[in-house]
Amino acid sequence: MEAVKMFFLLVVVLLTFTKCAESRTPVESVADPDNMAIQTVFSQSVGAISDQCLQCICMAESHCRKIGCMWYRGTVSCGYFMINEHYWQECGHPGGDFMHCALDYSCARACVKKYTTQLGEHSGCPDTCQTYSRTHDGGPLGCHNKTTIPFWNRVHSFGCK
Repeated sequence: MEAVKMFFLLVVVLLTFTKCAESRTPVESVADPDNMAIQTVFSQSVGAISDQCLQCICMAESHCRKIGCMWYRGTVSCGYFMINEHYWQECGHPGGDFMHCALDYSCARACVKKYTTQLGEHSGCPDTCQTYSRTHDGGPLGCHNKTTIPFWNRVHSFGCK
């Protein structure tokens, strides 16, 4: 049943992104896989990571599934975006506690958006999905670090440019 819900959500999200891309309307879609709600609000942030890029990062990290936690690069990383506690603190520690936020799609997504936008804007790299993806993977200087290229290639494989 969970797989059917996830498939339906991905179809809805892809249709939303396609419609927005065709109309070139600047929107931000917030998808909540737990209740299948899609809310669309006009984006007020210039230079922020796009919804499509966030979705590609989510797909690259977990196929956008609510996965648990694993040991990765010397720390525990969890959830849809595989964020760790330091990353969560850097994005303003939303959601009360690290584990709750990492395992809640909306909270984790907001955390990734804030983290990548804040750090990406000051990285000296162009305002692109590649910059945001590599910042997500490698931190403040991720866009300059060659070790983040394989992660970008994975994000790019989901259709982001």
